[in-house]
Amino acid sequence: MRISRTVQQMPVLPNESEKYKAAVIEQPGKVAVEKREIPQPGKNEVRIKLHGSGVCASNIPVWEGRDWFSYPVEEGNPGHEGWGIIDAVGDEVKGFTVGERVTGLTYNAYATHDIAKPENLVKLPDFLDDKPFPGEPLGCAMNIFSRSDIKNGQTVAIVGCGFLGLMLIQLAKSQGAKVIAISRRQFSLDAAKSAGADETIPMDDHFKIIEKVKELTENKFCERVIEATGKEWPLNLSIELTGERGKLIVAGFHQDGMRNLNVQMLNWRGIDMISAHERDPQKYVDGIKEAIAAIQKNELDPFPFFTHTFKLSEMENAFRHLTQRPDGFIKALIINPGHS
Repeated sequence: MRISRTVQQMPVLPNESEKYKAAVIEQPGKVAVEKREIPQPGKNEVRIKLHGSGVCASNIPVWEGRDWFSYPVEEGNPGHEGWGIIDAVGDEVKGFTVGERVTGLTYNAYATHDIAKPENLVKLPDFLDDKPFPGEPLGCAMNIFSRSDIKNGQTVAIVGCGFLGLMLIQLAKSQGAKVIAISRRQFSLDAAKSAGADETIPMDDHFKIIEKVKELTENKFCERVIEATGKEWPLNLSIELTGERGKLIVAGFHQDGMRNLNVQMLNWRGIDMISAHERDPQKYVDGIKEAIAAIQKNELDPFPFFTHTFKLSEMENAFRHLTQRPDGFIKALIINPGHS
């Protein structure tokens, strides 16, 4: 007989004086794991005993260092892809109880515990019990997919086939689109093929890529192009790959400086250029729920692309993998003791 999840995974509640562990970026390129007093939730907050957190490419600037950051960074920050078990709830919290497995938006997730608002959390269903589930990037992928308005029969180019690009390949294929995957690493092109891409093109020579896409689309180029690199050259390449009255969806993380863009081509072809990043937390929560539904319908399968796991004490190595991207690397997870 199956024991219910709540009973089976009921945590031992920590004492008020118990310590928790958190990674702290002390200075660019340097991380320490520190013990702090365990945080207590406010009246309308919950505390999560974290099973783990994803490692996001948006962390690279704070890891490498920029003039506008102050160090040491707040403990657990910038981790924001956590999941785990609720182990304490505030007096005014409704709809969430101790022992429920959740994911969502927390902001200090490189730690063993984090605090969250209940409205920013999503309960994880039973079929995900044995799976790592960094909800935020999956919600992000679903929101980008929604903004892309991909339809059956369209040709879609995905420029940049890291974790996000691979999720978007799967989602585009679920709508019956033809997908052209363009990426720098051969390993990521192989991963794109496994995700369902119809064609793969190395991201090496600007004009050769344009000619190849022109050939594959019979001179029409693509109805949809999703740029997922965060770099200037691939963004301009994406403009050139978008057909007349097509849509260019900017999914890359462009927050490290200005970009020079070929606005002439945008204008000439009448391209809609869409920033697909959301800032409303509820949009992310909705996206996470949609990602869970897509996984259940076999339209999305992120699990093969969680390629590397690290402990909190190995955060520096995780960040090095994130920046150097060795062969075989797609997405790293930080996993806390006792979880897989």
